[in-house]
Amino acid sequence: MFSPDVVGHQALRQRLLDRLQSGRIRGSLLFTGPEGVGKRRVALELAQRELCFRRTACGQCEGCRMFAGEDLPFELPNLLRITPEGKAGVIRIDQVREGLDSDHGQRFSSGVIEWAHLAPPPGCHRWILVEEAHRLQKNSANLLLKTLEEPPPGTHFILVTHRPEAVIQTIRSRCERIPFGPLAPAEAWAVAQRNGWQDAEHERWSVLGEGSLRYLDEGAFRRAEAQVEAWLGLLGGRSFAEIAGPLLPEKDSPLAQGEQLRQPLELLLRLLADLARLGAGEAPTLSPWRESLAALAATPRDLKGPQEAVLEALRHLPRNLSPEPLIREVALSLGS
Repeated sequence: MFSPDVVGHQALRQRLLDRLQSGRIRGSLLFTGPEGVGKRRVALELAQRELCFRRTACGQCEGCRMFAGEDLPFELPNLLRITPEGKAGVIRIDQVREGLDSDHGQRFSSGVIEWAHLAPPPGCHRWILVEEAHRLQKNSANLLLKTLEEPPPGTHFILVTHRPEAVIQTIRSRCERIPFGPLAPAEAWAVAQRNGWQDAEHERWSVLGEGSLRYLDEGAFRRAEAQVEAWLGLLGGRSFAEIAGPLLPEKDSPLAQGEQLRQPLELLLRLLADLARLGAGEAPTLSPWRESLAALAATPRDLKGPQEAVLEALRHLPRNLSPEPLIREVALSLGS
């Protein structure tokens, strides 16, 4: 009864299926958990199963082929996807109200609320998937509130986010929270191997991913590696101008600037936590960089100041501050 393409979360998926089949599933759900662990794919599985000729999300029939590939349509017979758009990476009010894309062309047939009130196809529910729900603008979120509180019969909203604290409280209060945990290391690495990753990269890939699939793309993985090395260099006293390049946003990236900055800042928090662990005689979590971390930990240093600087920078990301001064200020807190 489950898609062979979805890895992990078996017990949670079974509970969702049981509740759906018995009519006990809520109209508005909030899927939360680490980035890249399959929350979106589990949400899609609920809709895919209904269009599957075998009702199993088999992945082979004509119904399932509508869900295949990376370029998934925004609208399917029983599914509507709402995603962040533009360089700012937000979900705007006109996407909710009118169903327009970033070029103001017609992307789907009607606004979200109107679509939610249409009759579902026979034997199906209507599923509205809000991806990266923390990117809902306040006006967009407010427009959805009444419908989220009382969705039409047969209609279900699934909001997916790895940052539930950034979803406005009025939205959170109207949704049932469904928490996802990390994938087991073996589950994540099995997917990586199917995508061409070799054993030589196993340790670094698994350690950086922390039970997620967010580094399946080699470019993303190499950038994360480069960011770790850049922070280690700054912690060791190298100059910002010399090595800070990987810490700054890429101009041609489809990700919003703030989302690009979040990753290096979170990696620095992990490095600082590992320095504290080594100082307490514990093993670091970023084990492939143990030697470099141990050399840094041999010299007493203030860790609280840099940690506070990183947390302050993370709080300011939604304000779209200039990236280089923000990262430079964090680097200065390291004593470099």
